[in-house]
Amino acid sequence: MKLKLLFVALFSTFFSTTIFAQAYTVDTVVNRQLHLYESGYTKAIGVKMYPGALSYKQFKQNSKAIEAIGYFTLDGFSLSVLKEFYTPIEEADQLSWYYGYGGHLGIWSDEWKKTNGSTNNSNIAVGFDGILGLDYKVKNAPINISIDWQPSFSIIQSYFNNQGGIGVRYTFK
Repeated sequence: MKLKLLFVALFSTFFSTTIFAQAYTVDTVVNRQLHLYESGYTKAIGVKMYPGALSYKQFKQNSKAIEAIGYFTLDGFSLSVLKEFYTPIEEADQLSWYYGYGGHLGIWSDEWKKTNGSTNNSNIAVGFDGILGLDYKVKNAPINISIDWQPSFSIIQSYFNNQGGIGVRYTFK
């Protein structure tokens, strides 16, 4: 009976790990070093211009990052969180192209509503974002430069926004 129970437990473990093997990546020193070799950094913080924003990026797995972008104006703020996928460009060292998706939440003043007459009466903007860009890590310097296009569609405000810009960040290994 114990041998049969052991066999069922081992078979179940093998079967479940085989099915779910692609869904999980073990965070190991090898995976972190592999990504560090490809991009040159694992975390970065800085600014993004047009429109002006603060940006924080952290790689979670090899070639996958989470980026938080906070836009601040006198009329309110917006926070976008994006999941990004990176592919190195073989001909250029430390250069990658990337794409991703995510969402945003914005809170705006009554003055903003007056200057944006096409929106409804809500002071809140919630919606979806996409991103497509190039990412470059300056060799032998803790600097990352990116240029991207970030279209967004707000569900509550019902507007489409074409934004993006140039990002300059300080990197961490």
